[in-house]
Amino acid sequence: MRVCAPPDEDFARRLAEVGVPLVPVGPSARAPTKAAPPPASLPRRAAELIAGQLDTVTEAAQGCDVLVATGMLPAAAGALSVAERLGVRSVSVTFQQLTLPAPHRRPPAYPGRPLPPEVTDNEVLWELDARNADALFAEALNTSRASVGLPPVENVRDYVIGDRPWLATDPVLDPWRKSPDLDVVQTGAWLLPDGRPLPAGLAAFLQAGAPPVYVGFGSMPLHAAAGIGQVAVEAVRAQGRRVVVARGWAGLSPAGDRDDCFVVGEVNQQALFGRVAAVVHHGGAGTTTTAARAGVPQVVVPQAADQPYWAGRVAGLGIGAAHDGPTPTFASLSAVLRTALAPTTRGRAAALAGRVRTDGASVAARLLLDAHG
Repeated sequence: MRVCAPPDEDFARRLAEVGVPLVPVGPSARAPTKAAPPPASLPRRAAELIAGQLDTVTEAAQGCDVLVATGMLPAAAGALSVAERLGVRSVSVTFQQLTLPAPHRRPPAYPGRPLPPEVTDNEVLWELDARNADALFAEALNTSRASVGLPPVENVRDYVIGDRPWLATDPVLDPWRKSPDLDVVQTGAWLLPDGRPLPAGLAAFLQAGAPPVYVGFGSMPLHAAAGIGQVAVEAVRAQGRRVVVARGWAGLSPAGDRDDCFVVGEVNQQALFGRVAAVVHHGGAGTTTTAARAGVPQVVVPQAADQPYWAGRVAGLGIGAAHDGPTPTFASLSAVLRTALAPTTRGRAAALAGRVRTDGASVAARLLLDAHG
């Protein structure tokens, strides 16, 4: 088994923990988080991603029985083209359902290409989504494919999705409504058990008082997360709670030196979340699922991509609260934090925890092995 992923230390370290080698491909995943790239650069960046996939993944996939493709649309298109070139079976996987065409939902918009607000027919909007994907990525994809003797792709989005895409999300948190056009395989979320102990200092902090509130914004960029982090800490303190702050990719560090706040780096969230009063986060799929499995209330402050969707799911299930918009004030965040800390919310979060599947990764592995066998 080999994993091709961006050459970031985070990925290499996590893969090393499970004994899987990393084959670096493409640019750093952290680079775009320093500053949002301009929408006009998307086609150029897509060309670089696809070319990198064809060069690196082709070599890495030699002798493999199946290729699992996921990630940004152009990267996945490049990886699937490698499988096609080598005659290897491929599976297309998404970690959120928003990019899968569905008649009951509008597609997400690409940067610089907003969907016309006056159009309410979702079928028309999904057709526009396909055209937008072609406009952004088709030339880059087909140029690279031609260089290795592959025919052009007429519809980039549908090429990547395929006839039977896999949806690696939990069916309770993210229920898939059957569509006549897609045979979706929902495996459950791919979260492996994490047996790492909590750092001694953190364990001592948790033991020293009432459960704190966790504040972390994962891979969100500095310009987005830094101000939010400080507002969140102030709002948590105003509720009479201690705080655990995760540095994340933004390098969060609250101002001042007070003993009611503990700052952590990379940490076992599965072990930590079961010992906190609430989790304040950006709404990434992994953090949302891990918090739900831990039975802890959530406050989601969505920034981009699929995060507003996960915020809506948390609020809709009653297991937490969603902040309206990406930039909270002390007052607005305090309001949703009070909702999350209410006993009724904690009760719903605890009740739902037992319904969240824990076997998504093993289900996916069995499907792969059974199909090959």
